Amino acid sequence: MSSTAVRSRRSSWTPSQIILTLLGAAVSVVLLAPFAWGLFTSLKSETEAVEVPPHWLPKHWTGQAWKALFDTGNITDWFVNSLVVSVCVTFIVLLVSALAGYGFARTEFRGKSVLMGVVMAGLMVSPAVLGVPLFTTVQQMGMVDTYWGMILPQCAPAAMVYILYKFFQGIPRELEEAAFIDGADRWRVFFTIVLPLSRPSLAAVGIFTFIASWNNFLWPYMVTNNPDLMTMPNGIATVMNSYGIQWAQLMAGGLMAGLPLIVVFVFFQRQIVAGVAHTGLAGQ
Repeated sequence: MSSTAVRSRRSSWTPSQIILTLLGAAVSVVLLAPFAWGLFTSLKSETEAVEVPPHWLPKHWTGQAWKALFDTGNITDWFVNSLVVSVCVTFIVLLVSALAGYGFARTEFRGKSVLMGVVMAGLMVSPAVLGVPLFTTVQQMGMVDTYWGMILPQCAPAAMVYILYKFFQGIPRELEEAAFIDGADRWRVFFTIVLPLSRPSLAAVGIFTFIASWNNFLWPYMVTNNPDLMTMPNGIATVMNSYGIQWAQLMAGGLMAGLPLIVVFVFFQRQIVAGVAHTGLAGQ
């Protein structure tokens, strides 16, 4: 009898839980509304998509915009280009950030404070400011209209180096010292002890880097003139004709471009939350 009463009290909702649930539902509706609007607009005809006043649901459901997007645009090439660039950038950033962060956290060398200051200064420089000098450098190296021209300039991860540097500082030195006593060298300690302990932070850095590279519009736009090398953001920006922007196609392309990010979030949301908690990003 008493256990039943306890279970009923535990299952009953408190006013604060009800309020928080309603607030969460309201925020979810606000966040999902643009996706719903984009989906419904992509299923309208171009004429219906620009009607005033606008309406949510299509009067005549059609996949014309999706068909036109695949017929007239190189959507497959754009998708593959974005995937290649984002994966390569993510891999290089993880490698460089992990090595640099561990070097700053665990080794002593001449000029360490100066180099760390340079890394910190990189956090205060907007990427847009570096666009012209980076483009000049890439042009002189003959990497315009190449994958490497889009990839390498995105691999200067000052923020990611700092994140992993702070995380590596929190790893107990006793673990590494015990491995050194057993005869392990610095590289073996790094790959067999430090990196496995850093999986949450590495996952967070990798996911944030992938998302930032996938959504990057300005740099691929500056360094690429070849339509076959366009990434998704650049390709979608060309969805227009002499009559102006094709809104139904634009919404279809936007949903197509956002699909990988949705998949990343759905399958890696636990790693994202754990990485934010471990790296201290929650307070920033």
